[in-house]
Amino acid sequence: MAKVLLIDDEPLLLRMYEKKLKLEGFEVETASSGQKGLEKVKTFQPHLILLDILMPGMDGFQVMETLKADPQTKKIPVVFLTNLSRDEGDVNKGLEMGAVAYFVKAYYTPSQVVTKIREFLKAYAPKGETTK
Repeated sequence: MAKVLLIDDEPLLLRMYEKKLKLEGFEVETASSGQKGLEKVKTFQPHLILLDILMPGMDGFQVMETLKADPQTKKIPVVFLTNLSRDEGDVNKGLEMGAVAYFVKAYYTPSQVVTKIREFLKAYAPKGETTK
């Protein structure tokens, strides 16, 4: 079973995506801050991370920087799922940092996000491993 970690400070969004992903057969953990997300990555060892950018304390870009600097977490695919869409600079920054995608929450339904997650898991699964 594929494991997805959702890091976002919005409780409603966390609950909604957690429920949707579990209904779709994923094992899900949530974290309400960047720091908590980094702690959960170590214990949960997700196959994919959905990461918000605008969070108090440590923002998503800082979390991404920390993930990519750590040999144990640098290969985990990260999808930015955020409301931050001021300009192309934010999108480019996220992708340059190593994100596999950058989705603006308002532009995608949870079902569309799940479809994309399945595609990314298939594309980024380590050789010989399945993440169904």
